[in-house]
Amino acid sequence: MEEDKIKKMAELRETLEERAKSLESELQGLRTLLDFINELLVEKSFKKVEEIAKPPPMPEAKPQPAPAKTQVRTIPLKTAADELLGTMYVEDDQIRIVPEPKLQLSENTPPFTAFLIDRIIGKMAERDRELVGQGKLVPNKAFTYRVEKDGEILKEITVRNLAPQREREVRSATRWTLEKMLEKQRSQTEKPSET
Repeated sequence: MEEDKIKKMAELRETLEERAKSLESELQGLRTLLDFINELLVEKSFKKVEEIAKPPPMPEAKPQPAPAKTQVRTIPLKTAADELLGTMYVEDDQIRIVPEPKLQLSENTPPFTAFLIDRIIGKMAERDRELVGQGKLVPNKAFTYRVEKDGEILKEITVRNLAPQREREVRSATRWTLEKMLEKQRSQTEKPSET
């Protein structure tokens, strides 16, 4: 009797988890659609204003107070052994990833370029460029990234126009990549001393 209840509760839990995933996916789709419609409305309304009349010359603008800064979330990226790989700074739709300076991670260490840049970040940028080309995304809202380095040492990766649903993917892919790079760099420095 007790076993049947547990079995039914487990099945119910599974059903609820599937339903929650389905609703999250639907919500994500609705948000994307809403963003698209909002951008389209803004774009169309500006075109109509431009077609109706040229705006009158603007009087000299008075200095506006600086807008309040948004809160920056700081997310440490660590190995399974709790070693700091870098720090991710999230502010609105921008992320800055700063590898831990003492690690001196090289951009040439795999899987940085082949995985993180080409397969994850680069693909996101490519998808957004396609949407811009199709007129489904305003160019200044398209995903972009920049890799800063000193020689071949990674200093910072900046990602702009990152949709919230992409943040987790970028974070986990970056953490995994930095950990693999560190492992590879350490294995390469240990090899000469073994001979």
